[in-house]
Amino acid sequence: MIRNIRGKVLSVGPVSAIIEVAGFGMEVRMSAPQLLSVGTEANLATHLAVKQDGLELYGFLDAADRDFFELILSVSGVGPKTALSVLRRSPREALEGAIGKRDLAYLVKVVGLGKKSAEKMIVELADKVGPRSHDNADGEVFDTLIALGYTEREARKALQAIPDSITGKDQRLKAALSSGH
Repeated sequence: MIRNIRGKVLSVGPVSAIIEVAGFGMEVRMSAPQLLSVGTEANLATHLAVKQDGLELYGFLDAADRDFFELILSVSGVGPKTALSVLRRSPREALEGAIGKRDLAYLVKVVGLGKKSAEKMIVELADKVGPRSHDNADGEVFDTLIALGYTEREARKALQAIPDSITGKDQRLKAALSSGH
């Protein structure tokens, strides 16, 4: 199992990056490859998925994100692409909090999971992540954006664009609105 790679970033795409390791260009699927810069060195925690049609390497800037990705993979019926999509839509801390507090509405509305998938994730993972602090600011911001005429997809995209450093419902709403409609 490949658990970590370090090398020069050769290219960055919308869902993956190419990292040069020992002369090989390795494609690494990521939730946020745009955080890498071409020409710099990257050190990524990784998960190697072995599938019938080949191997896929998933990379994370933080080992805790990789471990949470693997926890999501333990949910029956969830594959690596779905797990990465979940991490692309919400920060790990917010996901852990929502699962720990059994916040079905957050997982369905903000993360965009189907109700059955969200329920399954809560049932299978709530005890593993334990209770976490989780305010429902993003859930309320999401509802406000919908009330203002955003589609669910636009509202999710606006929430994803908010830096983690911005906290509190009002500040997060202001940041979401300024990210454009």
